[in-house]
Amino acid sequence: MNLFILRHGLAVEAGTPGYENDAERPLTSEGKTKLRQIAAAMAELRLDFDLILSSPFTRARQTAEIVTEELKIEDKLEFSDFLIPQGRFSDLVDLLKRKKPLPENVMLVGHEPYLSELISLLICGTDSSVVVLKKGGFAKLAVASLKVGRCAVMEWLLTPKQMGMMGD
Repeated sequence: MNLFILRHGLAVEAGTPGYENDAERPLTSEGKTKLRQIAAAMAELRLDFDLILSSPFTRARQTAEIVTEELKIEDKLEFSDFLIPQGRFSDLVDLLKRKKPLPENVMLVGHEPYLSELISLLICGTDSSVVVLKKGGFAKLAVASLKVGRCAVMEWLLTPKQMGMMGD
């Protein structure tokens, strides 16, 4: 399995009046623009996904929707509370392992520090973060046999700036 991990784009700052509920903070207009460039880079790389699983929080949902629109794969988008900032890695792994047929290429869209801790857990066996994903950061892990613990190798990690340059 290939796990592609994407952090949501630039969002309205926490505590902004009108967005006191963290789950409701949307992408900014700059965040949407940059995400379109990132999604265009994914198209340039000819990436295809069997499943895009996203946190239901507004900024992550909007990120996933921009990607699925650009790649024309809206029917492959699902949402899971297991990707919210307080989600449990074991629940996420169990959900993915229950998918039949097991998807080969999965994109996870979520938040920090959850995603960096997940990457660390899968490549090092500990959730002590060895990686930091910037907003719009994108990583690819090759997973031999998905489990909670060391089971993956990081193939690449791209910054939003690198992705944006590819999508130009």
